Amino acid sequence: MFNTLLIANRGEIACRVAATARRLGLRTVAVYSEADAQARHVAACDVAIPIGGPEPRDSYLRGSAILDAARAAGAQAIHPGYGFLSENEGFAQACADAGIVFVGPPAGAIAAMGSKSAAKSLMETAGVPLVPGYHGENQDPEFLQAQAELIGYPVLIKASAGGGGKGMRIVASAAAFREALASCKREAASSFGDDKVLIERYLQKPRHIEIQVFADRHGNCVYLFERDCSVQRRHQKVIEEAPAPGMTDERRRAMGEAAVAAARAVGYVGAGTVEFIAEPDGRFYFMEMNTRLQVEHPVTEMITGHDLVEWQLRVAAGEPLPVDQAQLAFSGHAIEARIYAENPDNGFLPSIGRLDVLNLPQHVAFVNGDVRIDGGVREGDAITPYYDPMIAKLIVRGDDRDQARARMAQALEDLQCVGVQTNVAFLRRLMLDEAFAQADLDTGLIERRHDSLFPPPAPASDTACALAVAAVLAGRGQTSSDAHRRAAGIDPWDALDGWRIGGVYERPFSLRHHEDTRTVLLRRVADQWLCSAGGAMQPFEWRAEVLRPGQCEVRIRLGEVDARAKVITRGDRIHVHADGALTVLEHHDPLAHSVDESSDQGGSLTAPMPGKIISIAVKPGDTVKAGDALLVMEAMKMEHTIQSPKDGTVREVFFALGDQVGDGAELLALD
Repeated sequence: MFNTLLIANRGEIACRVAATARRLGLRTVAVYSEADAQARHVAACDVAIPIGGPEPRDSYLRGSAILDAARAAGAQAIHPGYGFLSENEGFAQACADAGIVFVGPPAGAIAAMGSKSAAKSLMETAGVPLVPGYHGENQDPEFLQAQAELIGYPVLIKASAGGGGKGMRIVASAAAFREALASCKREAASSFGDDKVLIERYLQKPRHIEIQVFADRHGNCVYLFERDCSVQRRHQKVIEEAPAPGMTDERRRAMGEAAVAAARAVGYVGAGTVEFIAEPDGRFYFMEMNTRLQVEHPVTEMITGHDLVEWQLRVAAGEPLPVDQAQLAFSGHAIEARIYAENPDNGFLPSIGRLDVLNLPQHVAFVNGDVRIDGGVREGDAITPYYDPMIAKLIVRGDDRDQARARMAQALEDLQCVGVQTNVAFLRRLMLDEAFAQADLDTGLIERRHDSLFPPPAPASDTACALAVAAVLAGRGQTSSDAHRRAAGIDPWDALDGWRIGGVYERPFSLRHHEDTRTVLLRRVADQWLCSAGGAMQPFEWRAEVLRPGQCEVRIRLGEVDARAKVITRGDRIHVHADGALTVLEHHDPLAHSVDESSDQGGSLTAPMPGKIISIAVKPGDTVKAGDALLVMEAMKMEHTIQSPKDGTVREVFFALGDQVGDGAELLALD
């Protein structure tokens, strides 16, 4: 075994690899960009070396800088993680030429599977079933559109060198093909440095099932069963689970053996994933092979009990696989949810900002335990526009799928994050969704179940308002409705319990929720507290435990209703986490300060996030109709088209091609 390992990645995978490597007694070396100088993975390693600017192309994609860092640190091996250079054949070959072990497959295997088109041709020769489509070299737009018409709409355009849903578009008609093709090619070139695409028939109600394979340098190759990754948004996985619901032993064996055959065909070594698309009748088709460890590998670890990162390091050091196929088995069911800084109600657009509060459920690290978290950020860290906005991966295991699903729902309820928008509430709704509960899965589930997964905003409940009021009182020292009893014996003028010599104590609280402002009235008559959140006065009791400044655990009884919540206060904003739902209320206290009345932008077109302008379709004086594409922004390697909200004339365009823009920046003005 080598003694020093450099980790050529960032985030949760870098932290995961560092922990396993140190457990094996290896010295670990981190590399970091200017944006990651204080990142968690830097602190997790023994040595940290800067490699460039915040943009990936200036740092994590600079193979020469990473190799220089490895030489400087005396590293004998480099683990590429997933993403960045993990599937770059040139980098794998450069490592080999430098005499440094690349923890992954040989460059030839990456080359064979790195191009979706070439991989499909190889699989076709090997007899593996393929989705009907065109995977050739001719990239002329007219030719590609002709191929799409031969295949029949709808078709799927995919970046040949891609992954992670980038450079992928579903096209329903010939009229939409050219624009979708141009967008795919731009995104593919930006993300992978290669704008080649392939065209395939878009399957109706398909499931995305992948097989984990592992091979060593001694000719051994096994499959560690399957993962169902069908639940996706924007062609990117949201939920992964193992084993796949409804999978028969016969189909599992057939898919596993096909995956092993694919790995053997390219002389594969290390961890890899062979991805298939499956139709409801059981037919399955080869999609691609990812020549690296996958983001979703923890669900495989949770059901098999094997540490796949440890396997990677041992195989890279020349050791044989620890078990053969006959010795592999699984038990229970595991589900992984990706916790993202994003807004599901706004097309899952990433959310940029600081993690002011990050409370995670009770969990363990790595393979053992029923709740596990793999994370690359800490409370206080920033989610920047330079990298994927993943906060953490939450993985649970149960004896069966229903138990795993219930544990996931509970773990999501126990997770609080303040400072950025997250998908936590959406994920919990997904866990409780009827179709998901019944394993009625396909890649269109989120769109199919849109109405239940994206309910219209509801007014803040009386209970949520009362919980917020109790938290405000607790923050000022009044942690219980029976404080007057506990305060007996002290000067009544020092008590914070609303006591009056005679008459009634009454105090209004102004709480704003979305566009609705509620007045909650708190009243004390003798020894009894009453509360009204817009209706009749009801008896009100509360008890709060202050966990740390700005955070408390609150229990209340409002009338006949009991409720509990974790409440987090940041400035005027009160985040009430109760029953798996988050209600954010803005408290206006006229005694504290006046409201900051921001100017109305009057419906101007603004940037939904920080990013770069990569295409501008209009100029001042152009007439546009509602829905017309005005410009395209790129953020986190994804394209976002800004459309006209109404008919009008472009008065001014405030940015030029290639400009970086901030969140909320005014982009265009329409008359």
